[in-house]
Amino acid sequence: MPIPGTPSRAELVEHLVATRIAGDVATPRENNLSHYRKLANGDRHFWLGLELGDRWTDEQDVLAVMAERVGVNDDPEHRYGQDTIDPELTVAGLERMAGRLRKAADGRQRVLFATGHPGGLLDVHRATAAALRAAGCEIVVIPDGLTTDEGYVMQFADVAVLEHGATLWHTHSGEPMKAILTALERAGRPLPDLVVADHGWAGAAGQYGVDSVGYADCNDPALFVAEAEGTVQVTVPLDDHVTSPRHYDPMTAYLLAEAGLAQ
Repeated sequence: MPIPGTPSRAELVEHLVATRIAGDVATPRENNLSHYRKLANGDRHFWLGLELGDRWTDEQDVLAVMAERVGVNDDPEHRYGQDTIDPELTVAGLERMAGRLRKAADGRQRVLFATGHPGGLLDVHRATAAALRAAGCEIVVIPDGLTTDEGYVMQFADVAVLEHGATLWHTHSGEPMKAILTALERAGRPLPDLVVADHGWAGAAGQYGVDSVGYADCNDPALFVAEAEGTVQVTVPLDDHVTSPRHYDPMTAYLLAEAGLAQ
């Protein structure tokens, strides 16, 4: 059941584990290791809009980053079965993100929200956008008519998404974010001061040189690698599609309270 109001830190940790947003998550170990290997082998689908060059060609280096920043098992011989996200690292990531949101609010900055996981995280981003707007921020409206090879780049409830066949689309691609940022420049409009996103939307923004914070699952190592390199400012580890999007509500409430944005 959802926690009413804003949870304490301890209550949030307990909730994250109970809903499997963190703790023993649904993503299996073999899937995690496969994605780390594909990133190291240069599969751009797993680079999430980033340019990693030849800096991460050893999958054991990727595993080490994920153990440190996400809390997955650091044993390379653990190849099958359960893997984990440390809920303390999730909350610590939320607290770091809250600090950047506070800076945006204090400066009344331009903020762009986007998600490649609309089934899980759309409302997290929507609520955060509403809180920043109430604090005086400009929520960036994306240009009309943008497309990528996957579909249309649209905006719903202040959040940029990919639409395909009248359906909001799950995507890892960085191309939608690139389309937005290049279209803003072409129109002579300022770029966002901050992007709050996930998947390739966050990675591509950071690669473009825009301040970027976001969320990522334990099988999406690129954003954690980018945080380690400083290309992305904050990456919050979590399962990005649990059984109900309402499970994220206490997390969102905690984030906004930590940022001083609770309504």
